[in-house]
Amino acid sequence: MTFTKMTAAALSLGMVCTSAALAAPKNAHDGTWQVQMVTESGICGTNSYAITVEQGNVRYHGTPGETPAQISGQIATNGSVSLDIRRSSAQAQASGSLAGQSGSGVWKVASYGCSGRWNAQKRSSVAQG
Repeated sequence: MTFTKMTAAALSLGMVCTSAALAAPKNAHDGTWQVQMVTESGICGTNSYAITVEQGNVRYHGTPGETPAQISGQIATNGSVSLDIRRSSAQAQASGSLAGQSGSGVWKVASYGCSGRWNAQKRSSVAQG
């Protein structure tokens, strides 16, 4: 194979791979969500978070002046939620599910002896930075 043919083949392969990546299906749960965590046991109180889901990955999407949280985890394509939430010295584990425009589940902060439930409402189908 000549250099020109190899270059053309490599460019063609690159274009096919790029097109496939751009055409990757969007996760139905992608977008911005408002999540409220309500304490049912312990002294943790009620907290509200804005999160962004992009291709199933979760990140904190706070507002100015709010104490930031570190949120990591995944939303599976079937809506299953598995999150780790850290704010100051507290670390919460949350699980549950999303369906359509809402979701719910449970959470626990073992170090503080707190637990409760969470509810989420989808605000936008567009992921924000």
